[in-house]
Amino acid sequence: MVRVRGSFLSEQALDLPCYPYSTSDIIVLVFGGFIVRAEIISVGTELLLGQIVDTDAAYLSSLLPQFGVDLHYRVTVGDNESRLADALRLALSRADIIFTIGGLGPTMDDLTKETVAVVLGDEMVLHEESAQRMRSFFAARGIEMPESNLKQAMTPRHGKALPNPLGTAPGAAFEKDGKVIIVLPGPPGEFVEMVDSQVVKYLREYVGDAAGLIRSRVLRIAGLGESSVAEMVKDHFNGSNPTVAPLASSGEVHLRITAKAASAAEADAMLDDMDAGLSAILGANVFGRDDETLEQVVVRSLIADKLTLALAESCTGGLIANRITNVPGASETLLAGFVTYSNRAKKDILGVDEQLLIEYGAVSEQVARAMAEGARRVSGADIAVSVTGIAGPTGGTADKPVGLVYMALSTADETIAFEHRFSGKRMDIKLRASQAALNLLRTRGS
Repeated sequence: MVRVRGSFLSEQALDLPCYPYSTSDIIVLVFGGFIVRAEIISVGTELLLGQIVDTDAAYLSSLLPQFGVDLHYRVTVGDNESRLADALRLALSRADIIFTIGGLGPTMDDLTKETVAVVLGDEMVLHEESAQRMRSFFAARGIEMPESNLKQAMTPRHGKALPNPLGTAPGAAFEKDGKVIIVLPGPPGEFVEMVDSQVVKYLREYVGDAAGLIRSRVLRIAGLGESSVAEMVKDHFNGSNPTVAPLASSGEVHLRITAKAASAAEADAMLDDMDAGLSAILGANVFGRDDETLEQVVVRSLIADKLTLALAESCTGGLIANRITNVPGASETLLAGFVTYSNRAKKDILGVDEQLLIEYGAVSEQVARAMAEGARRVSGADIAVSVTGIAGPTGGTADKPVGLVYMALSTADETIAFEHRFSGKRMDIKLRASQAALNLLRTRGS
């Protein structure tokens, strides 16, 4: 029997299994029918300066809905004890569970655990198990451990150390007055491992399904612009549960469906119904869901149809081949990829007629067709796609502006070509051209 406390509950006794790190009066996040509110505080001046991207907070943000935890705020603060203390006090006033990321290193400016202890009125003590693990970490690498590293083994007297199997900085969980602060390391490799092992276990035991589950699904759409998609499905944007919202993405459109329910099965049924409704409107333009990429869909389709592939790239510089070869098993379909950047390479490798280059220019429908046919002929592939265009920022003219791209798809039966006009910087144009070429492969020009 343990005592359960929560922000929205009076104390009550429940029969619950004890957490491995539990103290005599454990704080459990059980909010039957209420929202469990969370806040993430990322610590590091390098984040404020834009020197690194905060992928840790994004990873944790995507995890929390699985446990019915509503993330209300994400805050970034520099390596400053006073400002971090202010951020923690504000978070404690509006959240039930707070995660800090970073500031657990051995240097003087790594003050996250110490600041949390001060804000909660706790004190830091040496956690012997963490200290021993740290000594073993250095010894296994034949390095003498600096005494300053023992700072990382300090943990709050009334909290719990969270082991870090991949680094020297253990995390910690503080529990007080119905609030929980979980302190996590900043290096992504260490952070992800600790979240997957320690945080997931914590949330599963102490939140569980009591607050309801929040589940999401992302529909991935190609061949339509964001405004077109929004117009087609606008009647679905006003729902409350599930909700539908567009997500920003380069080269494709994403629609996120989010449902909240008492169980995973109920939430999934709601997602399925909305998915079916949106897909009926958008048709074959919906190519995948969640993390499924266009190149994965293309490779899977070509393998299923027992088709071999060749690529002829100019302005994309091998980007299409790179994306396809990032898919495990791509060798079952991709025979060859040719980066024929110069006119000479187009002639010598793909057999493009020099007269076409002279008369129409390298960026033309005629040359795109010849490149695709040449790639298929030289490689012996069943199907080939070519791309030629002007990625900029220079090289454009009034007749052929930056962003003009031609692509062609060649099979034994026919060769079809398409003109595109993309906007953006050089890399934007290359990415959008690769996306359009992959979608051409997916649809086979239909």
